[in-house]
Amino acid sequence: MKRKFLRRILVTGMAFCMAAAAAGNGIAVHAQETIAAVNQTDEDGLALTDETSSSAEGQQDAAKVQSAKDQAAAALIDKVKEYVNNSNSSKITQQVQTAVAALRADKMSDGSDWTLGSVSTYLTNVTEQIEILAAGGTTYVPETETESGKTTITTSADYDDEDNEPYIDDNMRAQADEDMLNYMKTLIKRENPEQYILDELDDILYSGIYYIANSERMTEHEMWSYVADVKAQMDSAVSKAGEVTTTTEFLTLGNNWSTPTVSYGESVNIVLPLINLGEEWVTDVLVEPVISNDVNKWPFEPDATGYTKNFSEIPGCATRLYDEAMFNRREVTYTFTAREDVLTGYYPLTFQVWYSKDGIRCKEPAEVSVYVFCQGKPGSGRIGMNEETNVSQPRIIVTGFETEPAEVFAGDIFTLTIHVKNTSSDTAVNNLLFDLEAVEGGTESSSGTTNSYAAFLPTSGSSAIYVERMAAGSSADLKIEMQAKADLSQKPYVVTVSMKYDTDLKADLTDEAKVSIPVKQESKFDYSTPEIMPSSIMVGEQSNVMFQIHNTGKTTLYNVKVNFEADSVSGGDVFLGNLQPGASGSVDAMVNGVAQTMDDGTVKAVITYEDDAGNATRNEVDINIYVMEMMADEGMMDMPMEDMMMEEEPQGLSAGVVIAIVAGAAVIAAAAVIVVLKLRKKKKAAKLLEEDLFDLDQDE
Repeated sequence: MKRKFLRRILVTGMAFCMAAAAAGNGIAVHAQETIAAVNQTDEDGLALTDETSSSAEGQQDAAKVQSAKDQAAAALIDKVKEYVNNSNSSKITQQVQTAVAALRADKMSDGSDWTLGSVSTYLTNVTEQIEILAAGGTTYVPETETESGKTTITTSADYDDEDNEPYIDDNMRAQADEDMLNYMKTLIKRENPEQYILDELDDILYSGIYYIANSERMTEHEMWSYVADVKAQMDSAVSKAGEVTTTTEFLTLGNNWSTPTVSYGESVNIVLPLINLGEEWVTDVLVEPVISNDVNKWPFEPDATGYTKNFSEIPGCATRLYDEAMFNRREVTYTFTAREDVLTGYYPLTFQVWYSKDGIRCKEPAEVSVYVFCQGKPGSGRIGMNEETNVSQPRIIVTGFETEPAEVFAGDIFTLTIHVKNTSSDTAVNNLLFDLEAVEGGTESSSGTTNSYAAFLPTSGSSAIYVERMAAGSSADLKIEMQAKADLSQKPYVVTVSMKYDTDLKADLTDEAKVSIPVKQESKFDYSTPEIMPSSIMVGEQSNVMFQIHNTGKTTLYNVKVNFEADSVSGGDVFLGNLQPGASGSVDAMVNGVAQTMDDGTVKAVITYEDDAGNATRNEVDINIYVMEMMADEGMMDMPMEDMMMEEEPQGLSAGVVIAIVAGAAVIAAAAVIVVLKLRKKKKAAKLLEEDLFDLDQDE
């Protein structure tokens, strides 16, 4: 196992060294030279058969073929970073992923064994496809010619279906990122490499993170195989320690950089900590980003006329120590706004740095690259996804609802109609399942426990509604008959509409919406028997009216007040305020007699209150208060009191006796007045009765 791991490190290192040497001539020349070097011992190609593997010679030939396959895979993976800024970078990434998966298989897709010649032919054909894509080609051939005839490239989807292995998720990506980072830290601690090797390790790490983050159709097996390749690249980079570099100045970013995150429509600050690892100072520094109108390359709004930043110099690093370079760093800050149509994923941002050294302007700018993670709108897709899987998710929304009857009272049966719409302008949805669930309430039982229940229950026993299909932009109505629980309080209750549906490309898409249905309770009250003291009064006198009002309903009675209506009385208004359910209010009113009662003495006690919407309710309670007019005998009223007293006074009585007689006479007179009034009232009533009887006789 150890020898195999060391051989893999060596082979990968050789591939990357040869790739670096041949970078100027392109991947095709490099691949052909690499395969030619390995293939020099067997021009016709040697198959990896069980027969040859059983001998030492067969094992050696099998190792050559496996080495050729490893070198080809490493060379193709290296091209992902080279073409990361290409307009067809996502297709190149997919092509490389497909080819690497095919190279890692024990046999070719047609079932034949790999040979050195077939590896060489396969790599040449894949390289040509990548070059076509890099040059702006829109299509590429999914098949290659081999020695054994046509061989179809095994795609990651075919590989997944064959092994029945799911694609990786974000948790798996995070595990892979952490594994690569820890491996790099271990190498650094063990080897203590120079700064330019540290930078190369950073580039390898971020390239690996970027590739995995933007690979949607990668299985866990493929991911860990790719992680092993990244580790091999790191080993290869560390093995170059001690090589002499001719670079006299080296502009890069400090290690305090962290990848920022921004959502669509939001702004983000990009801070570039530029450091100079060279001994010479660089002056007249200009920094500008490489922008594009393609959202796959530049995720920000072009909201500035110029992005150039400049400063006078970056000091050199005389000690060649990284800490000194970090101390002398210059930071450049850019503020960008993410586009509304940005895709989710990591975007590489390239910045060009122009400078002068010893008064001589550089011919080509130095380039530094960073990454930013952008969060797109829901359903917008991820960067690097192909056109089939990058289709936006349609949305089903609730546009409104209504109930029949319009007002829902506790205990009533009502029909709920919910209006839904497919907001997508080009994607139809089918197999829709809507589930309506009302919020739960509860009542406390006599044992102290709380019983939970749904506020609304469907009368049919099922809360699910099925719709076969909704065309793009179409609407539909969902109807269900429900009953409100009788003991609900008066307030709005939420109904959650859970939606599950499919499209032609995706299954089991979900959405959720909520509607709020107001529930009313019938307002109820009762009152005690009114007490009236006294029930008969004279004009100008008062009567006391007392009774209780009880709120017997489940809703609050607001602004409760009582007033009295009759021609014979006035005043007595009472304001009780708000009565909570189960509460009582006391009415204690004094009404004034203002006119003689001309009817049966009925006085209306009017009780009014409002509900929570401000609607007023009026109720009337009949009570009896009889008001009499103050009257006296005409003869007695005309005679002065002194004369009356003088006529009655006997001769020879003493003053005390006279005073007593006068006082008694006054009392008797007052009683006489009351008696006279009652007699006159009875006499008047008898006269009216007599007249009525006379009129009846006349009619007969």
